Amino acid sequence: MSKQSDGRSSPPAIQQKIEQAHNLYSASGDSLRQNPSIRTLLNKLQECIDNTNQRMFILDVVAECKRCEEKEGGSCCGAGIENKYDAVLLLINLLLGGSLENGEPSGNSCYFLGKKGCTLTARHVLCVNYMCQKLQKKLAREQLISLQTCAGEELDTLFILHEAIKKHIRTH
Repeated sequence: MSKQSDGRSSPPAIQQKIEQAHNLYSASGDSLRQNPSIRTLLNKLQECIDNTNQRMFILDVVAECKRCEEKEGGSCCGAGIENKYDAVLLLINLLLGGSLENGEPSGNSCYFLGKKGCTLTARHVLCVNYMCQKLQKKLAREQLISLQTCAGEELDTLFILHEAIKKHIRTH
């Protein structure tokens, strides 16, 4: 933590973004959920996320990542990845019914990496898209393409929703 001019410690950047997301949720959550196009995009995003997660489970990506975290001393979810998240992406997680709290953040991992994987529902493009060399070699070409297709649909929807929310917040 850095020191403020009055000698107090300032909160880490992720804590500030979480606070901003909660403030946005308090101020705009109801109007965002009542907006038909945003509600439709939220539903579509949840469906896309579910499809990507299901594909990752079927292809044993989830099991491989868990094994890497437990047996090889760390996953790709390294410390600092949480700094890629902005308040609007965190707000999307709240709108999807998620929580932004992580009871046991580790200094060696992303703030949002919990005991059962990522605690977020909507994730940053790096988190959705990244595929380590080991997994790229393990999966057949068709499997990679099917996973990337699901992830691409998720990311396209997330981008459109993210932009719609920013526009809604600016105009309301």
